[in-house]
Amino acid sequence: MKHPLGKLERIPLRKAWAHEAGEFTPWLAQANNLTLLAESLGLGELELVGTEHPVGDFKVDILCTDDGGKVIIENQLEKTNHTHLGQILTYAAGVGARKVVWLAESFRTEHVAALEFLNQHTTDELDFFAVEIELWRIGDSPMAPSFNVVVKPNDWAKTGQQNAKAAATTTPTKQRQLKFWTGWQSWLQAKGSALRPQKPLPQHWTNIALGRSGIHLAATLNSRESRVGIEVYIDHDNSKAMFKQLQVHQVAIDTALDAKLDWMELPDGHACRILQVRADSPLDDEAQWPSYYAWLEQAALRMSDVFRPLVKELN
Repeated sequence: MKHPLGKLERIPLRKAWAHEAGEFTPWLAQANNLTLLAESLGLGELELVGTEHPVGDFKVDILCTDDGGKVIIENQLEKTNHTHLGQILTYAAGVGARKVVWLAESFRTEHVAALEFLNQHTTDELDFFAVEIELWRIGDSPMAPSFNVVVKPNDWAKTGQQNAKAAATTTPTKQRQLKFWTGWQSWLQAKGSALRPQKPLPQHWTNIALGRSGIHLAATLNSRESRVGIEVYIDHDNSKAMFKQLQVHQVAIDTALDAKLDWMELPDGHACRILQVRADSPLDDEAQWPSYYAWLEQAALRMSDVFRPLVKELN
């Protein structure tokens, strides 16, 4: 053998991080490590809000946001215990979390069963994840983390329940919207797309992270005007100023996208929109949905590439 193989060695977590709060939590809160965790979970971008974030008299290890809302991350560099199970429930209630991520060295069977039970019996808008973290290295190489997902929501089952609920309780328009977004999500997954929109809901939009709280992409449907669209949606305390900062680059942005965007400051409202549309896209023509899916994906990826660096520079 020309190239001898090394031996893969598992490293105790405490060898890298002696203190959970002082060393591991700051490490995980770094942007590249949150990205690695998000990819392991199949989530969109996680944006850090803070570490040791106060929740009443307690503190959650890490609070983030994604395109679906607040995400709490609770760390435990040992085998799971009942104390931390109680903590994640307390923190989820305290911050109104949409996703709960519990990281540990290993999970007891009882805690795996508890999280699976919660995923099956809680609202469709609340998801629980259990993740075991490992450290590995070969010879003298740097230690490398590995996130192994032990529990995650059964999206197929929840989507089925949501579709059934929508069919029973919502209008035909809402039902079609949910069917469209569910189809788009499946289409993106089958294609292996890098795009990760939020979980499908019976509404005329679905959000996509853009790397900053208060600003995101949204894919939209307009049944009345027979069009689909991709927009930058700014809903921030500083919305109008941010819109004007972006508008300085309007010509360059339109040129880069090879499209004329609709820049909507909406002076009578709080939010602002920057919209690109595909006309002549009737939602009732389901045979054409794959072409709408392809257009939405490409438009979203292009707008993300163009706007993401600009958004990060906003003040």
